[in-house]
Amino acid sequence: MRVTRPARLLLAVALLAMLTVLSTGTAAASVPAGDRSSAAGKPAGGGGTPKVARGYDISYPQCGGAYPASPAFAMVGVNGGRVFSVNSCLASQIAWGGGTRTDLYANTGNPGPALSSFWPKGQTSPRVCDAANADTADCAFDYGWNAAKQSVDTATAAYQSLGYSASPTAVGWWLDVETANSWRSDHLDFNVASLQGAVAYLQSVGVARIGFYSTTVQWGTITGGSKVFSPMPVWGAGSSSEKAARSLCTSTTTSFTGGPLVMVQYPYAGFDADLRC
Repeated sequence: MRVTRPARLLLAVALLAMLTVLSTGTAAASVPAGDRSSAAGKPAGGGGTPKVARGYDISYPQCGGAYPASPAFAMVGVNGGRVFSVNSCLASQIAWGGGTRTDLYANTGNPGPALSSFWPKGQTSPRVCDAANADTADCAFDYGWNAAKQSVDTATAAYQSLGYSASPTAVGWWLDVETANSWRSDHLDFNVASLQGAVAYLQSVGVARIGFYSTTVQWGTITGGSKVFSPMPVWGAGSSSEKAARSLCTSTTTSFTGGPLVMVQYPYAGFDADLRC
């Protein structure tokens, strides 16, 4: 069959397109419709916004209910909402959070000898708490020390129930400082001493990453705005949204303790979500 000049041109174009496909191994038509935005270097799905990898923190209020799905990182409360109590589903929550990668947090307080059945009257170490004069900063220090020990012992038992050979002292620990727990209003320095005792115990068993969870108002009410713990990181509570948390992270270099703000909590889908600064 004789090939006319226009036909020759069409044939040349077709051959050139075929050679291009063979040399690259791809063609525009080979990209599925749902993947074309990704192939163009943009997130698929049409939204143009990447999925946020959220951290979450949970504790005893979530026992018996669903846990947040696929946390990017997690913190789990060891206690049942107050000092010397136990989170009844601690083991399952540690497993949910990533096992031995899950950070832990513990309740703190300083109720004083008149209110606490755990008060260290007569204790001689790490400080002397004279039974005849048990309302002192040294006694408050021992109280905080003992509370932290109970929390570590509780976490150790949970690790053992899960078959973990590691120690919970290898993860980060956060001390939860909230007005919902019992504190002295007449001796804020005793409250600080209790927190110092908790920090001292955690350090004595090898916890390297210790920080504080609170708000500026609660920290001021409980400690008088103490800057004793300024070298330690802070996990800030009370942000209203992810956007507000992100803004706080970028606009604040120091926190209520005078230390670095490294994480902010905010509400999301019925849970407490967290943003690392």
